[in-house]
Amino acid sequence: MRGDVKPAVVISRCLGFERCRWNGEVINDVFVDALKPFVSFHTVCPELEIGLGVPRDPIHIELRDGERSLVQPATGRDVSEDMRRFCRDFLSRLEAVDGFLLKARSPSCGSTDVKIHAPGGKSGAIDKGPGFFGEAVLAAYPYLPVETEGRLKNWRIREHYLTRLFTLARFRVAVRGKSVRELVDFHASHKLLLMSYNQAALKRMGSLVANREGRSPEELARAYREELERALAKIPRLTSNINVLMHALGYFSKELGAREKAYFLDALERYRQGHIPLSALTSVVVSWMARFERPYLEQQAFFRPYPEELSFITDSGKGRDL
Repeated sequence: MRGDVKPAVVISRCLGFERCRWNGEVINDVFVDALKPFVSFHTVCPELEIGLGVPRDPIHIELRDGERSLVQPATGRDVSEDMRRFCRDFLSRLEAVDGFLLKARSPSCGSTDVKIHAPGGKSGAIDKGPGFFGEAVLAAYPYLPVETEGRLKNWRIREHYLTRLFTLARFRVAVRGKSVRELVDFHASHKLLLMSYNQAALKRMGSLVANREGRSPEELARAYREELERALAKIPRLTSNINVLMHALGYFSKELGAREKAYFLDALERYRQGHIPLSALTSVVVSWMARFERPYLEQQAFFRPYPEELSFITDSGKGRDL
């Protein structure tokens, strides 16, 4: 994996960058701090951008006549149109972006699980959904990695997010030179990763790279990116990752002893049961590469999809059934 590729990520400014929450606080997050050396962050606070100060009376979402409104209950101010206008303007100006990391449950930034209230907001939440900015992001970038800091406390979601983020960044960099050769090289180094996500898409992408129709590099890159984004959209099944790892095990079958193989097979079972993360297994295969030199496997992004420093073992214990 190329270590010089930094994904471009839009992040909620309150996640460790500025005291811009309604109560003047900032949220320090261990994972966001770990990401900072490896990611180019573009911070945003939609509520500040529409003129709400710090500190400020909180806003929330209300359902009025079947439509959602963004309201400041203490003042009665409706900022729905201001927020929609900001979302359109901000997202239309974005250039290279590989993903989003948004504040969980925020009525502006949240991408899911944001409380929706009845008119007047005097009762509890009657529904949940995305915040205004989060909803606009999901509509504008349906196949980019969009997550909240809360969900990324789960290791499977975190591994999936990081894999998508860094893979899309590598692709963006790979096709900058508008060379078919670079696209071919990218595809070759991501075959096992794509196999783990979507084998049907892998075949389609292989056909694209073959370029039997003689497309221009730009047209080919656009078509390939569409397939890539869709292929990575859903978290891979555990069994798919296990199949790739078993495939890799075959490359070392003559060198490994019975006890090493048994240990690895036992670890595969613990992974299948959700007891250890994927990175615990890929690190074993990487150690075998160092011992036995397998050039094909060494170039595969599946084993190093993102910087090793981001392979946290912490987990919230929630959201395992994905």
